[in-house]
Amino acid sequence: MIRFLLLFSLTASLLFPSCSFTQKIKDGRTAHELKQYEVAARLLEKEYNKTDSRVEKGKIAFLLGDSYKHLNRTPDAITWFRAAYDYQYGVDALRELAYALKYTEQYEEARQAFKDLGIEIGSPYEYRKEITACNVAIEWQKQPNKEYTVDLAGFNSRNADYAPSLYENGQLVFTSDRASATGDDTYHWTGQDFSDLFVVDPATEIVQPFDPNLNSTFNEGTAVFNKDFTEVYFTRCFSGEKYEDNFCKLMMSQRSGAGWTVPVVLNFVEDQVNYGHPALSDDGERLYFSSNHPDGWGGYDLYYAERNAEGWDPPVLLGRSINTPRNEQFPFVDGDTLYFASEGHTGMGGLDIFRTYEMSNGNWSNAQNLKPPLNSGGDDFGYVIYSRKQSGDVLQEGYFTSTRIDGLGNDDIYHFQKRIPPPEPVEEPKPPVASKMILEGYVLEKIYADPFDPNSKVLGRKPLGGSTVEIDFNKEKKTVTVGDDGFFTLELEEQTDYQFFASHEGYLNEQERFSTKGIGPDPNNPVQTFEIEIVLDKIFTNVEITLENIYYDFDRWEIREDARPTLDELARNLQLNPDIRIQLASHTDCRGTTRYNEELSQKRAQSAVDYLISKGIAPERLIARGFGENVPAADCICNRCTEEQHQENRRTTFAILE
Repeated sequence: MIRFLLLFSLTASLLFPSCSFTQKIKDGRTAHELKQYEVAARLLEKEYNKTDSRVEKGKIAFLLGDSYKHLNRTPDAITWFRAAYDYQYGVDALRELAYALKYTEQYEEARQAFKDLGIEIGSPYEYRKEITACNVAIEWQKQPNKEYTVDLAGFNSRNADYAPSLYENGQLVFTSDRASATGDDTYHWTGQDFSDLFVVDPATEIVQPFDPNLNSTFNEGTAVFNKDFTEVYFTRCFSGEKYEDNFCKLMMSQRSGAGWTVPVVLNFVEDQVNYGHPALSDDGERLYFSSNHPDGWGGYDLYYAERNAEGWDPPVLLGRSINTPRNEQFPFVDGDTLYFASEGHTGMGGLDIFRTYEMSNGNWSNAQNLKPPLNSGGDDFGYVIYSRKQSGDVLQEGYFTSTRIDGLGNDDIYHFQKRIPPPEPVEEPKPPVASKMILEGYVLEKIYADPFDPNSKVLGRKPLGGSTVEIDFNKEKKTVTVGDDGFFTLELEEQTDYQFFASHEGYLNEQERFSTKGIGPDPNNPVQTFEIEIVLDKIFTNVEITLENIYYDFDRWEIREDARPTLDELARNLQLNPDIRIQLASHTDCRGTTRYNEELSQKRAQSAVDYLISKGIAPERLIARGFGENVPAADCICNRCTEEQHQENRRTTFAILE
């Protein structure tokens, strides 16, 4: 489903290989690796029952929990994550268990699991926000928002139904992977059909597929129409001509008689970036959407683009009062009010629905959580208002999507009514408080499973006391040294860009940014507090660190397009740390002759060095070294190595020399 593609693609280093939808799989691990979660769950349960090894049971149980998590079967995920932890799988199982407990509104158990998790990794800091969120959710459940009533829409199926959109004659267009979706293939992520657009009349609850020009054998969804229903914008996930991976793109189609024209990709959409969840302003001149563009604040962020004569202007990233380092998705515009779903603001579990509004000065107010009953421990998103006519005490009616536990078992669409709230008790007026914006910053370091191996698993972060932070803004500079808690604070100025440069002896310098542009004072929130985290990497000299996502075409050494982001990030780190020199190395697996592998790996290492030089890195700071098959990462005899071990040996690394 498009919802899952957008929600979970950022958690994996690989994107969506098109072959993974249909490839025949014989074991659960391979199915899980290829994101065929429905297939994986069936195979893994059989494998779990066949093994007597506690270690192996722990590994399989964790993969089962992860598979059921992606299938929206959270109670099953809890069972298997708990089993994995009981079989000593480790902190990964405990972490997933804590989030799953929170997702199912078992907040007290989740809170304790997060506390235990902080103790296990050696840093209570890492999960302090989750513990706070559990406490907040418990209080919100005691006092739900009395303005709203919620009920399950009657046109839901046992499959995923989500992201309703307003259509003509009181109808809704929504996304679903129900059995009548286009195409004969099964999408093995879910075990269901690929998702399509459907239309329903809520009065009759009759559901029909939408126009065949919009629905295809790919995943489609999350549509929005202009006011006179002559344009539709939606998401389609497919591979382009140059790439094997599927990326989600924004499409547009126009009304043509009783049907719709063949959709086209919007002009600002870039290759190898995911886009989704379009929303139009009331006048149709501004298009909001979600994207995981690398220039964003992290995860999926909300953007907007203004219409021009040729199409759309370059997108504008919304500010930090809306976007966070995690996911912001599913916008909906109602006049000057923007509704959206977020994981990054304090919420009850997964995605929660928030509201913000554009103020007269063009800034956006702080996001407000709509609380229960609209929000729950599950994912709540896709909020739309279809009626604002007062009828009795009802002010608004609309729909939203939720994975809450009282649904039919997957994404379900809910109907809501907003009513006249009961009168609030009269309070004495309070004197006005001066409006200000406060930034709270933390300097952190990574916690490795093996403190002496930077290639080992990162368990979390902890404060790095004694670090220095240089703050650059409005042509001014100030320097602070953080204490043992890694904490610093700063009162922010309006319409200002900030650069933070953090350093500590024995660690690589790092830089972060923050901007108050688009925020401004909020009269309803006199003191606005924001947060940034700056993570410094410890320097391990003469230790090879594997660079992820560096791939080469067969028998070639040119830098591929999909390798550039990783090398760009390495170039950025070298620019921030001008005193270090690195060796950039390439390794092959053992297949092929020794001489051939050495020559090919040397060419590949040199190509990576040449790319860094093209980014402004001085040649004397770089050494290219091709090791061929001589320094394998996996300990195996060549003709007995698994394909996974061969892949482990085919790697590009860098090592800090001084």
